Amino acid sequence: MEFVSTRGGGDPVGFYDAFANGLAPDGGLYVPRHLPMLPSGLLIDDAMPYPALAWDILGMFDSDHDPDHLIDLIDRSYGNFSDTMSAPLQQLSDNLFVLELFHGPTLSFKDFGLQLIGNLFEEQIERTGEAINVLGATSGDTGSAAIHGLAGKKDVNVFILYPKGGISKLQERQMTCTGEKNIFPIEIEGTFDDAQAIVKELMGDAKVKKNLNLSAINSINIARILAQAVYYVHAYMQLPPDNRDDVRFVVPTGNFGNVFAGWMVNQMGLPVDQFVVATNQNDILFRLFESGNYEPEAVKPSYAPSMDIQVVSNFERFLYYHNDKDAKSTAKLMAELKEKGSLQFPNFDPSNFTASRSTNEDILETIKEVYDKYNYIADPHTACAFQDLDVGNTHIVLATAHPAKFPDVINKAIGETPTEESLEALKKMQQVNYSVEATPEAVKKFLEDNAA
Repeated sequence: MEFVSTRGGGDPVGFYDAFANGLAPDGGLYVPRHLPMLPSGLLIDDAMPYPALAWDILGMFDSDHDPDHLIDLIDRSYGNFSDTMSAPLQQLSDNLFVLELFHGPTLSFKDFGLQLIGNLFEEQIERTGEAINVLGATSGDTGSAAIHGLAGKKDVNVFILYPKGGISKLQERQMTCTGEKNIFPIEIEGTFDDAQAIVKELMGDAKVKKNLNLSAINSINIARILAQAVYYVHAYMQLPPDNRDDVRFVVPTGNFGNVFAGWMVNQMGLPVDQFVVATNQNDILFRLFESGNYEPEAVKPSYAPSMDIQVVSNFERFLYYHNDKDAKSTAKLMAELKEKGSLQFPNFDPSNFTASRSTNEDILETIKEVYDKYNYIADPHTACAFQDLDVGNTHIVLATAHPAKFPDVINKAIGETPTEESLEALKKMQQVNYSVEATPEAVKKFLEDNAA
């Protein structure tokens, strides 16, 4: 399989290079040159073990690993999940299901991509003999998942930018209490969008990227998207046969990577009637799908901080396919967005997407309603996906994080405080982080001073 840039620059590359590069040389995002169809017969089977399904799907895109090597890589990536299904499907009512994506080591859906990526980076170092520096930005869960996948590994240093005061206390502790010398959590004044802009600028500077041997862990990295596509198929295969028509996935959404992974595998043959993009009060995607206008506004801190995003990186991938893979049109639109700060699509066709939004008050009310009705505790992000659901059809809500990561919000909603053993242990540990000015120059200097 070859991968190309959404903006058309550079030559097609294989899986290894698409993964290692992160961003394409022209600043675009890598996408598969074509989307293969899922194997015939796969979707009529009962759910298979998660690693076996991941091997089937990732093997369609990764032709650089031999099959035995790939299954070993996958086994190492998902062998430490707490549930035997890795992503179990819980049935709340006749037509309402929850896909639990928080059974990985850091209790969030980001583990599915970043456990794999951690092992891929380790393999890259062994293959090339070169140390690497991993750079990323986080609105909460990406950082801890990336850090867990790479903490203590040889010849790799990890630099994660996050907004000061903009993530939950336990999310921050998951990043700052590792005790490992190769981990550098960096707090900046500003928002996740500010942190992500710094990462994209440094990753897009060919000289800086080469000198520091930088690699990306955010969902700009195509390996993240491919890994996340697997659990949509896994969810469908766990459905009872009577619930496999008119399936709708409801996805808490910030940077559009998670829901794009589902849409991509839908284009490969997974039967999905609709994707519901569930936003919080930072509702740029809700407004896009309602009006055809992509207009970032100031970020408003919310009870669902991992979705406090207004600059949606993975929207570029959807634009590329929306433009019938016309890279020139996509490059032109991205240049216009950079110049004007917004885009208008008068005849925008949202494909099979719809959207919803939740205020902070909605989140609290929904957590209580779901708890009272189903005896199920949803974290604040997952709660956004329960907003205004009409479950006449089969709905699969993606539960993106363990509720114990957000104890204050849960307690405010239902008067109970969920706990989890690994999170409780963090409260006794020493925190180590670094404050750096929120500019590319300052972050670049910090990287140079602390690079592997």
